[in-house]
Amino acid sequence: MQVVILAAGRGTRMGPLTESMPKPLLPVAGQPLVGHVADAAVAAGADELVITIGFGGQQIRDHLGGKYDGVPIRYAEQAEQRGTADALAAAADHLTDDFAVLNGDSIYEAADLAGLFESTPQVGAIRVENPSEYGVLETEHGVVTEVREKPEDPQSNLINAGAYSFPQDVIELLDVPESERGEYELTDVLERLIERDALGATVFETWLDVGRPWELLAANERRLPGGTPTAATPDGGAVVVDDGSHHSEEAVTAVDAEIHPDATIRGNVVIESGVTVGPGVVIEGPTRLCAGCTVGPNAYIRGATLVGENARVGHAVELKNSVLMNEATVGHLSYVGDSVLAGGVNLGAGTNVANLRHDEEPVSLTVKGERVSTGRRKFGVVLGPDVATGIQTGINAGVTLSAGSRTEPGEIVRRDR
Repeated sequence: MQVVILAAGRGTRMGPLTESMPKPLLPVAGQPLVGHVADAAVAAGADELVITIGFGGQQIRDHLGGKYDGVPIRYAEQAEQRGTADALAAAADHLTDDFAVLNGDSIYEAADLAGLFESTPQVGAIRVENPSEYGVLETEHGVVTEVREKPEDPQSNLINAGAYSFPQDVIELLDVPESERGEYELTDVLERLIERDALGATVFETWLDVGRPWELLAANERRLPGGTPTAATPDGGAVVVDDGSHHSEEAVTAVDAEIHPDATIRGNVVIESGVTVGPGVVIEGPTRLCAGCTVGPNAYIRGATLVGENARVGHAVELKNSVLMNEATVGHLSYVGDSVLAGGVNLGAGTNVANLRHDEEPVSLTVKGERVSTGRRKFGVVLGPDVATGIQTGINAGVTLSAGSRTEPGEIVRRDR
């Protein structure tokens, strides 16, 4: 089956993280988000991928190339980001038979997609506790009767998971009117299908929408190493397992990493080629250290943490449940918890991030100009590309610093900038 992956959007809800990078390339467990979508699609039976691109499209082309795991890729350019129906219309010339459509910013499981691909037309669905935040599906005997966008009084907890299988002639239904948001949306296409055909609902076991920074953390928590580890990962990384010793020399040697004998590694940790781990370092997985990064000496990494390529975690740094993108630096004597740091960030010595409110309420974050609850009791900060802090900077929980921001030595940052 041909599978269209919608990856043209900029991802403005991710704030400064997408100022220079399209959202589908944000890192999840060592590969871009769109790579996880492609993995699930190919494992579910896709024989061709058609990827719609727009903002940062060349970056996506450069990363994915012309094939993915042996499956050919075609690209379709959406000149202006005018909604999901318009994005699918941009890909229409490539579609020759029944096909599926997936959002390029969601985490799917192959088993769920395999069920979706079995028949058309179908919409992927999942049950959630907060349906009023999504497009709600009302069904009778497994057939969708209505789609309601973010209703105040949802009659169902079954929502649209942004995954579809369509007959080829659905292309004739894409000329929908502009929505109140000024976009052309696939949900309106679903309404036309409901009138024309019996639109089925394939209920997924697992799904995650990755639209906001705390959801990027959640995606990493879900996909970083866990469960029963194996001797090596398919991409050449080694899984280091707590075997009662400081670390597994055999696994480390296999990837040409330099692990000091005084380092301690526990749990499920993936260490890629060229990584350096210094003396006194303690790493408690699930964690992935990407190619060329350095850790320590005397650093402590814990929780679901991703350290990007050529990133640096220096002396006496504690890094907990966070994402450091490529070439980010947390130099020394700092604490970073439950946070996302974009590429090129450089934290001055003694920079500390708060990640907890004393009133125990969930931390809020600014999303498209509005403060929104993350739903997390613990959440730190979001730092855009090339942010730099002066020594002894303190940053309050829920603060966002835009690309290139600077702080003064000893400054306490309580508000976004």
